[in-house]
Amino acid sequence: MKPLHRTPSAIAAIAVASALAALAQAPVAVADDKKPAAAKPSLTVSTVKPQKTSLPIRLTANGNVAAWQEAIISSESNGLRLSEVEVNVGDVVKKGEVLAVFAPETPQAEVAQARAALMEAQAAAAEAKANADRARSIESTGALSAQQISQYTTAEATAQARAASARAMLAAAELRLRYTKVLAPDAGVISARNATVGAVAGPGTELFRMIRQGRLEWRAEVTASDLRSIKIGANALVKAANGSELTGKVRMVAPTIDPQTRSALVYVDLPPNHGKQPPFKAGMFATGQFELGSSDALTVPQQAITVRDGFSYVFRLNQDQRVSQVKVQPGRRVGDRIEVLSGLAPEALIVAAGAGFLNDGDLVRNVGAPAPGQAAAAVKPAPAR
Repeated sequence: MKPLHRTPSAIAAIAVASALAALAQAPVAVADDKKPAAAKPSLTVSTVKPQKTSLPIRLTANGNVAAWQEAIISSESNGLRLSEVEVNVGDVVKKGEVLAVFAPETPQAEVAQARAALMEAQAAAAEAKANADRARSIESTGALSAQQISQYTTAEATAQARAASARAMLAAAELRLRYTKVLAPDAGVISARNATVGAVAGPGTELFRMIRQGRLEWRAEVTASDLRSIKIGANALVKAANGSELTGKVRMVAPTIDPQTRSALVYVDLPPNHGKQPPFKAGMFATGQFELGSSDALTVPQQAITVRDGFSYVFRLNQDQRVSQVKVQPGRRVGDRIEVLSGLAPEALIVAAGAGFLNDGDLVRNVGAPAPGQAAAAVKPAPAR
């Protein structure tokens, strides 16, 4: 058998192949010697379970603040000049208080004239009565004819009628004199003033407007579908545009519904609104909430909910210490808790704070429920092991 003779090129090729085989086997040996590293939690979180809480049921509505009743105070005099105006817009007045005074000279003269006419008529009536009495006393003697006696009695009746007319004229003149003082028909707040000193006002001319008893009401617009839930006497928290808040009571629900808006007015009485700077003013826009009772609800801390892409989520902690992003539907909010309407089981364990730092599937370290006052603490990175 002849010995094999290898050329230098063949020997070089064999050496390269041996080196490549050694390199291919080296990583396998290293991998067999080392164990895989354990996953580390990225965050330390605290968890809580949803709670069942009794939450108030409220109905929100919008509307305007208006006067309960606005009295229009007009002039009852004819052709008299205003000599005094005692009040201005915003003044609080009592019933019977003098608001304005007309010049009294003309009515006083009319009263004096009517009183003199009455005295004259009374004197004529007394004379006619005396003549009639004498005629009746001698009627049986035949000294006077029946026609003459009738004339005396007729003159007596006529004189008495004229006296009564004079008394009526005097009463009218005295009434006209009383009209020179414009009095408040009720207690309240002056809301408008048209009276000007020196002006000559005709009968029926508007001088003042007054909010009777200073009472205001909130006229809330409520849709027809919500009307059945509102009861007379229910409380309503009303908030004006300037931030002021008052609690009123439902006095009445309008008997008709607007065919255009399909809503009805609910009248809410507001507490007295006196003072130089009352919190509510007629004409203000206001929002409010009607209190309709309470109901049980499943609630979670406010900081447990995070909003992403317009939807609300919570992070549920699973048994493998990883979190799952769960879509929920929020409802009512009271204090620092929010009602969850759907998407969350009552026994679920959720991240109490720092949900905004988590992503679906993150591995976390759970330290249990947060201590009182610490629910809003920020999530911190887990310590390295």
